[in-house]
Amino acid sequence: MDVSFTNSREKVAAAKQVETDWATLSVGQQIRSLERDGYVVIPDLLSAEQIAGIREELMRLPTQGTDYSEHQRGYSGVQWTNSPTTITTIALPAMISFLERLFGDELICTSCTYAVSQPGHPGIAIHTDAQPYGSNIFGLGASSPCLVRVLYYLDDLTPEHSPFKVIPGSHLSLHADGNPYRRYLSHEDEMLVTCRAGSAVIINQKVFHANYPNFSDTDRHLLAIAYRPAWAGPIGEVPDYDPEQVQTLPENVRPLFRSLNTQKIDYNLPNRPDNMASSAPGISPKRYE
Repeated sequence: MDVSFTNSREKVAAAKQVETDWATLSVGQQIRSLERDGYVVIPDLLSAEQIAGIREELMRLPTQGTDYSEHQRGYSGVQWTNSPTTITTIALPAMISFLERLFGDELICTSCTYAVSQPGHPGIAIHTDAQPYGSNIFGLGASSPCLVRVLYYLDDLTPEHSPFKVIPGSHLSLHADGNPYRRYLSHEDEMLVTCRAGSAVIINQKVFHANYPNFSDTDRHLLAIAYRPAWAGPIGEVPDYDPEQVQTLPENVRPLFRSLNTQKIDYNLPNRPDNMASSAPGISPKRYE
């Protein structure tokens, strides 16, 4: 297993940085960025009080190191822990409103995880979260054909503080280099993304992304929540949520935890079904206006 640093200090210092003024984007422009570039930053979604509450709750959780570094640690299933401020964030109104417009469908939350990149973290390999046939890492849950992951940063991202890394537009490639099972240590066209604490980076699961090493002297904390539209189920049955556990969630959060095997498709669709529509704003280029 390759455990080397993805980037040296010198390469991080020279990395190409995204200079978009994210606060000026309209909702249509945010959707365009997510669909065309594979990611978008929505700044300042969480208040200082929310950030402090989430950090306090998450830092109590018993994290585990990854197989390539003890300095990259995480905890899965945060929604089942005693973390009320964090759990409330799963149904953050501003985010849910955006995702409902993006998907035009009911939402299903497929995961809620905590990740911390400690000083000495060597950087995550460039990868996708899309595994169309499943994998040992992600299981069949990652076979959903349509999914986004919302990354809430609980610390300011600076070039030295394990910032987000992305290859814009890589999710659109039809080349074998875009095979979603491929991984890269680094890439000549990777972009470094910074933002303030409380901001969210939303990624298309198919975009190639990662994070840079943590060359700072403090931990970088992240809350990652994945959502998919109800129609986009996995290719096979996956272990489902425990209904009794779901009932312990706040009332406004529960609808996001319907069955993970929900799949709204018509397998027996004919060539020319009755009552076909002649308008669909969700696939019109005007959705960006």
